[in-house]
Amino acid sequence: MRLQDEPDLPAQINIVPMIDVIFAILTFFIMSTLFLTRSEGLPVNLPKAATANQQQVPEKVTITVDEKGEVSLNRQPILVNSLAEQIRNLAGSNSEVVVIINADERVGHGKVVAVMDQVRQVKGAKLAIATQKQ
Repeated sequence: MRLQDEPDLPAQINIVPMIDVIFAILTFFIMSTLFLTRSEGLPVNLPKAATANQQQVPEKVTITVDEKGEVSLNRQPILVNSLAEQIRNLAGSNSEVVVIINADERVGHGKVVAVMDQVRQVKGAKLAIATQKQ
């Protein structure tokens, strides 16, 4: 015998436990990322200095090799053989210099390698090749 007087209860989805699980996972990821920070040294009390927040910014030099194979250093035409000397002059007393090579895609491989070879002769020079994002 079945009772006809009882109404059918609509199905319900209780999302409170799901929210609790999401917050627990979020808390886990936040806590685990706090421990992933890389420390470069041991914790010490550093001395104070008046020039502490001054950072040495490396000198930036741009070498351009256009589609005709002509080389320019900071927009000034230059011969490949004199690149190393000019980069040393531009760097001056700065021990680090970043040399960015902007070479046209149609330039021969040998020309770019010759420019890179000149840059490698400069002590402390870091080489970068500029590209475009596709």
